[in-house]
Amino acid sequence: MTGPKSLDDLELLSEHRCFDGVQRYYQHSSEAVGLPMRFSVFIPQQASEGRVPVLFYLAGLTCTEETFMIKAGAQRAAAQHGLMLVAPDTSPRGAQIPGEDESWDFGTGAGFYLDATQEPWSRHYRMESYVADELFGIATTLLPGQAACAGIFGHSMGGHGALVLAQRHRDKFQSVSAFAPIAAPSRCPWGEKAFTGYLGADRQAWADYDATLLMERSQNPFPQGILIDQGLADGFLAEQLHPEAFEAACAQVGQPLVLRRHKGYDHGYYFISTFMQDHIDFHAERLRGG
Repeated sequence: MTGPKSLDDLELLSEHRCFDGVQRYYQHSSEAVGLPMRFSVFIPQQASEGRVPVLFYLAGLTCTEETFMIKAGAQRAAAQHGLMLVAPDTSPRGAQIPGEDESWDFGTGAGFYLDATQEPWSRHYRMESYVADELFGIATTLLPGQAACAGIFGHSMGGHGALVLAQRHRDKFQSVSAFAPIAAPSRCPWGEKAFTGYLGADRQAWADYDATLLMERSQNPFPQGILIDQGLADGFLAEQLHPEAFEAACAQVGQPLVLRRHKGYDHGYYFISTFMQDHIDFHAERLRGG
């Protein structure tokens, strides 16, 4: 495991009693990123008796490690199932790279859960390594998450991250779902901007971080299915998200997918909180028993 080796290496920023468990916010020196990183964790009371299944949540553009825990209403459902919830920040902070704070959809708050290959971003923007290696290790060694029972989900940019990291790290994540994911980033403005900056102009390099393109070359990686919820009143749906492309890729390779389209729902956390129980139930069913 890279990164912190003991609980003493984690700085506890705050702690709150929550549904008979505890909500915590931590900061630590990150080996993967080379800067301090923050994450949040909800630990259910069942963890007092041993390790519990762990569910990682990846938030969207401009969000932080607090957004999900404050807005999604996930702790109640997680407590019912005895699931631990872990949510990282959405990018490194304070890298002091020229231009990293100039736009909301690239740089700070917009790490896209990949390991950048282009300078100067490649020095610190290594969110794939942070989430899938370092934070996964923290959650399943220093904290009471069970490594053999881990799932991942997310929203928008984080939905992209969940679908991609689940496929790229099939040995670690047993379940995956998403809310309004950027499902085909190679063909949308957000993805094109981020991939060009982080990965360079060669579109072939983008395929490794495009959920749809990854699925097209896979063989049914999640036989227990994938769940996606999408609001039809989402202002980003037509230009940025393209769930239909991921749906077609799943059909092509025989990957079971439930893509639910909801009339009247937009892109925000009122939508996410409405269907959060369904997603927690979905993961709990697949993670139960390892």
